Amino acid sequence: MDHARFRFDRFCLDAADRRLTCDGRAVEINARYLDALALLVREAGRLVAKDRFMDEVWRGVPVTDEALTQCIRTLRRQLGDDAARPRFIETVPKHGYRFIAPVEGGETMPVVKHATRWRPVAVLASGGVIGGSIAGILGGLVYGFIAASQTAQPVGGALSMLLVLLLISAVIALLGAAGVAFGIAAADPGFGRGAQWSVAGGALGGLVVGALVKLIGLDAFDLLVGRSPGDITGPFEGVLLGGAVGLGAWLAARMASLRRGMATAALAGGVAGAIIPLLGGRMLGGSLDLLAQHFPGSRLRLSQLGTLFGEPGFGPVSQIVTGALEGALFGGCVVGGMLLARRLSEGR
Repeated sequence: MDHARFRFDRFCLDAADRRLTCDGRAVEINARYLDALALLVREAGRLVAKDRFMDEVWRGVPVTDEALTQCIRTLRRQLGDDAARPRFIETVPKHGYRFIAPVEGGETMPVVKHATRWRPVAVLASGGVIGGSIAGILGGLVYGFIAASQTAQPVGGALSMLLVLLLISAVIALLGAAGVAFGIAAADPGFGRGAQWSVAGGALGGLVVGALVKLIGLDAFDLLVGRSPGDITGPFEGVLLGGAVGLGAWLAARMASLRRGMATAALAGGVAGAIIPLLGGRMLGGSLDLLAQHFPGSRLRLSQLGTLFGEPGFGPVSQIVTGALEGALFGGCVVGGMLLARRLSEGR
């Protein structure tokens, strides 16, 4: 890479003008550390041995290894990097350092680098979709078994109900996860721009998917049976749950343990799932119960859940509890899938 101007993540390094900027704002950095960063960026993806730093940055001036360590530590702080979970500078113990973020250099690689820049987004989003699908399957199994246990139909009818609810839950969760995970990944693929970006990305993704699911779902009922069931899950629920999952993802990315990260995201999703019914919205369980009420001839019944909470049917307490469980399962699985995909892509 021969050009003197490089771009990576939100940063632009102009080696010729000896300037580092982040989102257009100058980043304070001393001259020698700027030289070290320029060396790393020029050799992006390749190991830079300690001797090269001594030869090309300190230019023969005798210094200890601690000087290089302090240099790298300062660079990481300026870039918002973390030595335990590096996004920019990776330590190769006893040998040197490697710059691991995708780099664009001037007019070079106009097509390939755009693809490289979007690769982290695709990796995170695909992991989230897989995680969301797993959440949908688990949730569908629970609702399916509950509904099947209340039907007076023979085994074949109960099995059909289980499979239908499993399919509905899995498809809705897959679509929701696709929107939320892609929104989070596109807004902040490195989880380093700030919580507001992940929250906004998740909320926007949830809004779009929720609106589409509700529009298509209501139109489908109108087309097939001549009437719609009313206020099923839609954009309102998508915004709240998507934003909560975005916050959970941002918090989870700062934790060393995958399990702790998933638990944090599950907590954020669970809180949102409980708040949604309190504000008049409906999660999947509430929407299924609404369908059963709107179509009395339906074999779908979830009233047995209400008896667990002392309610005659699927009442407000049932909706809050199941909403919290749905949100926790969705948030934990989506974020867990994203973090796992990120770790696998980075070889960790």
